[in-house]
Amino acid sequence: MVHNLSQSPSVVQHFLAELRDVNIQRDPLRFRRNLERIGEIIAYEISKTMSYQNTDVETPLGTANHKLLKTQPVLATILRAGLPLHQGLLNVFDRADNAFISAYRRHHKDGTFEIHLEYVSCPDLTGRTVILADPMLATGASIVIAAQELLKYGKPAQLHIVTAISATDGINHVRRLLPQAIIWTGAIDSELTAKSYIVPGLGDAGDLAFGQKLQE
Repeated sequence: MVHNLSQSPSVVQHFLAELRDVNIQRDPLRFRRNLERIGEIIAYEISKTMSYQNTDVETPLGTANHKLLKTQPVLATILRAGLPLHQGLLNVFDRADNAFISAYRRHHKDGTFEIHLEYVSCPDLTGRTVILADPMLATGASIVIAAQELLKYGKPAQLHIVTAISATDGINHVRRLLPQAIIWTGAIDSELTAKSYIVPGLGDAGDLAFGQKLQE
């Protein structure tokens, strides 16, 4: 199942437009905040799919009944680019447990690359709702490897993948290898460059959020 927030008009379009705009991108604080806002909106949408229980809350003047989450989700992110999106999810699910995956593209001279995974920090995922965030879903390779690594920590009840911008090829790759995953994305672009960057996309989300890095 794929939820594309661009299929209906909303303020998400404003945040995405600023993320893509080469002039506004020069402000890393603004860039991070727009990713965070998209995370907050998608977290709210995901919350509608979760299980709740009736709970009485004592007020100064009586008792109010509210439907509260039965269990808190586990929020997972791929370092480093995923951190602002993760923060947006955490702003909404502020009692969630968290998981972190260090994974990156290791490029070769012939233009190919492999996904190198170095570190995972994760709680028990058995029966939990897991929300895995990465701002760009290009080929889908990083997300699939990260999700498969997370699944070693238990079988979740639900697996959600959250991204700001996705490529059609990446979505198809995820749906093929992670058929149980529910994908939430701000927009879907149709093309990838020869180096597997999304077109029109927005560039390198990690560099735009946190500054350029030395390439291996």
